[in-house]
Amino acid sequence: MTNLIHLLPDSIANQIAAGEVVQRPASVVKELLENSVDAGANAIQLVVRDGGRTLVQVIDDGAGMSETDARMSFERHATSKIRKSEDLFTIRTMGFRGEALASIAAVAQVEMRTRRHEAELGTLVRMEGSELKAQEVTTGLPGTNILVKNLFFNVPARRNFLKSNTVEMRHILDEFQHVALAHPERAFSLYQNDAEVYNLPGGKLSHRIVGLFGKNYREQLAACQEETSFLKVMGYIDKPEFAKRTRGEQFFFVNQRYIRHSYLHHAVMSAFEGLLSEDSHPFYVLFLEIDPVHIDINVHPTKTEIKFDDERSVYSIVLATVKKAMGLYNLTPSLDFEADVNFVTAKHGSLSDGEGRNSWLENRQDPGSAPPKTPRQKSNETNWAKLYAEFQTAFRSEKNFDGRTTSARADKTEVTSSVLPGAFPEESSPDPDPLPDGLSATPPAHAAVGPAEARTFGS
Repeated sequence: MTNLIHLLPDSIANQIAAGEVVQRPASVVKELLENSVDAGANAIQLVVRDGGRTLVQVIDDGAGMSETDARMSFERHATSKIRKSEDLFTIRTMGFRGEALASIAAVAQVEMRTRRHEAELGTLVRMEGSELKAQEVTTGLPGTNILVKNLFFNVPARRNFLKSNTVEMRHILDEFQHVALAHPERAFSLYQNDAEVYNLPGGKLSHRIVGLFGKNYREQLAACQEETSFLKVMGYIDKPEFAKRTRGEQFFFVNQRYIRHSYLHHAVMSAFEGLLSEDSHPFYVLFLEIDPVHIDINVHPTKTEIKFDDERSVYSIVLATVKKAMGLYNLTPSLDFEADVNFVTAKHGSLSDGEGRNSWLENRQDPGSAPPKTPRQKSNETNWAKLYAEFQTAFRSEKNFDGRTTSARADKTEVTSSVLPGAFPEESSPDPDPLPDGLSATPPAHAAVGPAEARTFGS
């Protein structure tokens, strides 16, 4: 009897894997931008043509790769991010599976030029349908320049399933915004069909929000920031009167990774209870910093879903943080561009505290300040000591997935914010300064640029 089971060729296996990782051009954009972030790039440029169908190009000034690494990067499960199983519980990079480039090369024509900063020459690799077409020495700037052409050229059904260029470009813009928001300290630019859409210099989170969404956002956002021994929360939330009828401007980031989390979204909406009209959706950008041992990000191919080992405690902290900000929001009528709640983002491999955590700038109000002279709006929760006491009780009684109580950690949990009842600043925050030179409040007018294949930094 003939044996029926056999191993699939790598080219077919890669196409199957690509179905999970590469669903549309926006998937390619996400993977390439995150690779640039992991490479330590300070300036990242994205070039798109025809909604990503014919070209997605990413240029960065990151670490670059050696000749061997450049070829290995297109192999399945080849990665520099992890080396042993324990590393899965301490992940701080965007990627770690080693599937992205192999999956992209399986369904597109890929050309990559890369050069390490200390090397005089770089490497050129051409792939097509998982097949190596060329590998040679080349010149070029330090960093990596990767072009993905004719996506799904060898999978006609998938190519025909793509939506219009306008729809695909909207998905690309979403992914670009996620990565650009997560890393405000890095410069990002975006070109569509040789026209400049975004040119965002590195800087503060408040500047990045205005650069992506428009100048009017500086008048409608209030800062929120909280820190416990378990979780840090910081970001900006919309004032209730500016909430929109449409969704899509709600952003959660856990350890600088964009996630979708309906449970935490419910926490934010609960904080707005009684302050929003029906079917209104406030803008918010919230960053959560937590020890990686308390989360699992390896639950979905796109890594946009996450599991917490103590989800209800995270919910309680987020709810309390946003509620407090809503109680204070009328004291901060606009974004203060001098006192930004932005945090210091350490590069991978050079983390500031030596324990694998990013540092946070302390931006706290003086607990000895006098109460405001002007009356403040009453919030849903007026007794913040009671609110945090309830949070502490809930936090102490919760159980981990393994059934152990969290009492030991709860005893050590302290809310370190200095914004306490009766300890508000004497005056409200000043009006924000004018936008800094070179900051684009809205997407700049389309300006002609050179061919994408010839584009380099400084073009």
